[in-house]
Amino acid sequence: MKNYPRVISVFALGLCLLFSGTAMADDLDSFLDKVELHASKDMGSFRADLRLNFDVSNGTLDGLFEVMSKPSDVYMCLRIGEIAKQPVDRVVEEHQQHKGQGWGVIAKNLGIKPGSEEFHALKAGRFSSSNGGDSTGKKNKDKNKK
Repeated sequence: MKNYPRVISVFALGLCLLFSGTAMADDLDSFLDKVELHASKDMGSFRADLRLNFDVSNGTLDGLFEVMSKPSDVYMCLRIGEIAKQPVDRVVEEHQQHKGQGWGVIAKNLGIKPGSEEFHALKAGRFSSSNGGDSTGKKNKDKNKK
């Protein structure tokens, strides 16, 4: 009976971790839904935003759109590649090998450490490219002022 409070504490901690992981996944899912909506409204604008924010060619984008099932997957390949400093081909390869495990696993496998600021930004859907774009690909004027 002395271990009963300890068992409850461990169980409660486990529930908190489970629900916080679910909340993080929900945040990412919500963000990816917004990316899909942006792309569905105007694919030309979405592609232009990707080219601008990630400095990729039309050829690279064409290749990504051929192998990815959704525009949000294309975005995530580019974003994770940028954060992990990995070529987009490497991210695509990792995505194909671990697609069912989610973007968090893919990011971790590419060197984005769990618990790091970059990892939390991915999980929370706080995306900005290195050139000052926001999650929809639009420029963030405040970030570009110095």
